Amino acid sequence: MTVYTKILTPSGVPRQVLYDNMKTVVITRDASAAAQHQLHAGFLDYAKHNGFAIKLCRPYRAQTKGKVERFNGYLRRSFYVLLVARLKQAGLTLDVVTANARVRDWLDTIANVRVHGTTQAIPAERLIEEALQPIPAPWRGDIAGARPQSAAKPAVPTQTPPRPAAVTEHLATVLPTQHPLAVYAELLVAASLRHRSPYAGEMRP
Repeated sequence: MTVYTKILTPSGVPRQVLYDNMKTVVITRDASAAAQHQLHAGFLDYAKHNGFAIKLCRPYRAQTKGKVERFNGYLRRSFYVLLVARLKQAGLTLDVVTANARVRDWLDTIANVRVHGTTQAIPAERLIEEALQPIPAPWRGDIAGARPQSAAKPAVPTQTPPRPAAVTEHLATVLPTQHPLAVYAELLVAASLRHRSPYAGEMRP
């Protein structure tokens, strides 16, 4: 949510955002109707607070899924790889703080001022034409107000003033998607012990 807030702050909020079918966004996808998708409760609450609708990519459809995947590749090639190379020449290693500090400059000077290969438009100009919604007050993490509800009852916003009714999908139970780092550390240690070779302390592939 912190990352999303930083992305939205400089420009504004769109009315609809396209997502891949990842568990941090959708818990259960319904093949018959978009209104029956079960979205991640916390993220749905965040979307309602900011006033944008969640749209999911159709599975195995390159025309929509590719819109998400292609930008990931562009970000890696045009920003990440080049920044890592420049820092390496200076004897430095890229970290999260440096990446966050540099990415806004990359957006302003490269990504948003280029001619987009598909639309043949300049993203910065498109952002102005879209007349994005103003940034709302900070999200309070209202997970308690995003509990599962029956299909017959629409979601009732718990925050005042009322949030824009932009999202109509049913709420889903919050499911943990991460574990403490200590859990992963223990798994790595256990795996290394199982695969350790008795010869000269070498690790087997």
